[in-house]
Amino acid sequence: MRWEFGSEPLAQTVTLARSLRDLLEVALALEHDDDDVDELIATLTRARCRLAERVPPEPAPRVGRAADGNGRVYLDHAFDIGAYNPCFPEYRLAVDGDRATGTVTFPIAYEGPPGIVHGGFLAVFFDCVIQHHNCELGLAGKTSALSLRYRRPTPLLSELRFELVRRVDDRRITSTATLSALDGEVLCSAEMAAVAGDRAALPEVSPRRIRR
Repeated sequence: MRWEFGSEPLAQTVTLARSLRDLLEVALALEHDDDDVDELIATLTRARCRLAERVPPEPAPRVGRAADGNGRVYLDHAFDIGAYNPCFPEYRLAVDGDRATGTVTFPIAYEGPPGIVHGGFLAVFFDCVIQHHNCELGLAGKTSALSLRYRRPTPLLSELRFELVRRVDDRRITSTATLSALDGEVLCSAEMAAVAGDRAALPEVSPRRIRR
């Protein structure tokens, strides 16, 4: 049984995330100020002000002791965070028991050195896909350690492959991962440890509230 914790994102939020990511890709490559960008900023500012009137007043999520409060809905961070949050990478993942494989392409928004993925985003990426793997298998928990080895510069705008292998021992989950070019050259590797959680100990999470 999959390890789920939180609500699914709205379909509009998923579409918006991709649009914002694609827009940022173009904006980062502009050579000069542009009138269309000024218009866009004004439109986004107006939209933010209107939408802010329709969200809960408290910024903290409705989880645990705050489940009955006036906070915001908590979205499930177990799977495909990048699908609804453009600050996280998008990827494809296929699970085969304790082994998983997938592909990822990093956009310009994740650039560090020229044409290269910033190393910090690689850490975010590995944390996401490893925990996604754990949640698909129904046993997950808080990350207790994550280490990366940068073997080669990781290019932007190129399809890359990754592979994950995990083992569970004494309620601890240990995963190893590699990120490679399509020709098989390993660009970055990682090892992550997580404490296996107890579903019964998960705090209450408030679902989306019915519109009134």
